[in-house]
Amino acid sequence: MTVLSEIAILLPTVLGLLNVMHDGCAFSIDPKFITSARLSARSCRDCFFGQVSPLDEKNNSDESSENPFPVASSMLRRYLSFATISGITKCTLSSQMSHALSPLEASSSYDSYANTYDELDGGPLASALGIESARTDMISRAKGDVLEVGAGTGLNLDRYNFGKTNGERVTSLTLVDISEGMLNAARKKVERLGLPIPIKYVKLDATSELVKIFGRESFDTVVDTFSFCVMGEQGASNCVKQMIGVVKGRNEGGQILLLENSRSSNSLLGWYQDFTAEAAASIGGKGCVYNQDTGKIIRRSSLIIEKEQTYAAGVFRFYCCTVESA
Repeated sequence: MTVLSEIAILLPTVLGLLNVMHDGCAFSIDPKFITSARLSARSCRDCFFGQVSPLDEKNNSDESSENPFPVASSMLRRYLSFATISGITKCTLSSQMSHALSPLEASSSYDSYANTYDELDGGPLASALGIESARTDMISRAKGDVLEVGAGTGLNLDRYNFGKTNGERVTSLTLVDISEGMLNAARKKVERLGLPIPIKYVKLDATSELVKIFGRESFDTVVDTFSFCVMGEQGASNCVKQMIGVVKGRNEGGQILLLENSRSSNSLLGWYQDFTAEAAASIGGKGCVYNQDTGKIIRRSSLIIEKEQTYAAGVFRFYCCTVESA
């Protein structure tokens, strides 16, 4: 499952700090993301404070010419705007506490999201964040018998490689999800795409049932995109153990491919994620706790990280992992 709605609601606001600080403040973010963030921040500002009229712009210009510290004054006004927006966001929403969704809650919630899920979790913002290209790059690595955990409505389906030689292409695909509604949407997408390989759909709880249903070392590739944040830390840890159980060993070419929400490595963005995590999970985020320390969950397991790549200042991370052969 993918979860971008919480980013659409909250993260662009903090990146309004790009308007607060002067251009010397460096974030390692795609320029298109910065543009999107600035536009979002401007929209938030206009919503709360109204658009600036030409007369106001002239007065501000005159004030700046007389003010011996125009940059500081401008930064202060912008900071106050940002602080007000953040404060309103936090005070309004933080009463709704975030928690890991139980399997029953997740099943019910995602059944209700199924019809609109693709609209909420794709589109221009996902592209600006680099998530669409990250999906494509990651899924292109999948090969052999593939298990996709938290497959949702099948946002990854058209990215799988079905056409190369037997050693590199996907030969079978098993989609699992906690939500029957999501799997039904994926079935319709498969029919529309006319995919040329066997595809199975299994409703199950990936935190406890993968090994029981499929048996050990059953898949060449296990894929997950943005499910861990909904499971909570313990649930995600349990899911990793289940993945380790069903994937083939390193010597047999087995791999686990993960694209997950994560707490940013940038201290400012990390602070903001911590500040707004409860609100983000409660509205728009569909239960996703987007400041989860995914790296810690992976590193304390027996997984071997072969490759790690960050996106949007570490708000999203890709991991290619393997398991030692028995």
